[in-house]
Amino acid sequence: MEKVVDREVRNLLRGVYFFRDLRDEELDALSLVCERKRYAQGDIVFQEGDKADYFFIIIHGSAEVWKDYFDTQPDLLAVHTDGHLFGEMALVDELPRSATVVAKTDLEVLRIFRDDFHAILEKNGRVAISILKSLSAMIRKSNEYFVGGLRQRNLELQQANEELRLVQEELLKNERLTSLGKFSSMVLHDIRNPVSVIRSYGEMILLNPEQVERVKKYASNILKETERLNLLVGELLDYSRGEIRLNLSIVSLHQFFEKLRSYITSGLESAGIELKIENQVQEPVLMDEERMLRVFLNLTDNSRKAMPQGGTLRIHAETNETHVRFLVEDNGQGMTKEVLSHIFVPFYSFSKGGTGLGLVIVKNIVEAHEGTIQVESRIKKGTRVEIRIPRRI
Repeated sequence: MEKVVDREVRNLLRGVYFFRDLRDEELDALSLVCERKRYAQGDIVFQEGDKADYFFIIIHGSAEVWKDYFDTQPDLLAVHTDGHLFGEMALVDELPRSATVVAKTDLEVLRIFRDDFHAILEKNGRVAISILKSLSAMIRKSNEYFVGGLRQRNLELQQANEELRLVQEELLKNERLTSLGKFSSMVLHDIRNPVSVIRSYGEMILLNPEQVERVKKYASNILKETERLNLLVGELLDYSRGEIRLNLSIVSLHQFFEKLRSYITSGLESAGIELKIENQVQEPVLMDEERMLRVFLNLTDNSRKAMPQGGTLRIHAETNETHVRFLVEDNGQGMTKEVLSHIFVPFYSFSKGGTGLGLVIVKNIVEAHEGTIQVESRIKKGTRVEIRIPRRI
């Protein structure tokens, strides 16, 4: 029995973009190979991996297209409604289904078997051309959608990054203020000692104004304590700013170490510590003298605390074609691996009364010089600190 053209089906096909350029007789031929089929809400029309042998046109209802539908986190790719088609790639390739289609509502569709459609294509080249045009338009639209979506995601990502940057800056600011408050409390505690010493020497000068030698000695000690205060304030300022701005100058290491010796000799001698300074660098060095002095004062103070029963503190300097190398070595108590792993953590103090920022400041100053610092230590053997800074002259 000869099939009769269903006008409703033909009109529906006319509204599908694949077939919009076809003549009535060509649409009639297509309508004759269409098959009506119904699905209940929730039914799976086909699933990912199935053989692709039909494509579908929706008469009534809606269908969802899912990727990884049976996974715990599937992705909804599209929702098709009246007049839309899906599974159309079955017309042009023989690959398995790349997605799963589920009836979102009760669904009535037309479906066309691929072999029937190919038979029509072999008889009518216009249908093939129409398909190619439609596929091209579909791909272009898909590309535009993809590019538009990519641009939108990039904008959203930029906005999210900016919001994250602002939040991070606020967190860092709050953290720095919190740390600064803690550090300020520690520094104020440490400031009491030099202030007390300065006051004592000042009172002694007032009691013995006519003894010139004593006055000179007391005045010299006052200057040293004020310099100690200045160094503490410098550490507070550097840490509060979160960065170190170097004041580079040409420095003679011979004069530098003599200045260092004048600051630390008295404290080392009273602790029974022998100081050995070996300077093999004769040419001048470009560095921030005040901050590098702070580096060595912090390191030697750590060594002094590590040798309560006395010992030897060795400071060595040498140079090659690219770097100036400093060593600060003691034969004190040394540090455990646990302590050594935390020495550059702010406020982690392994000596009584320390601020926990001494070695943090040391590391920051060295790195501001584009240098490196390495610390080795063994219990009851001592500690060795190696600093390298670029040779700029």
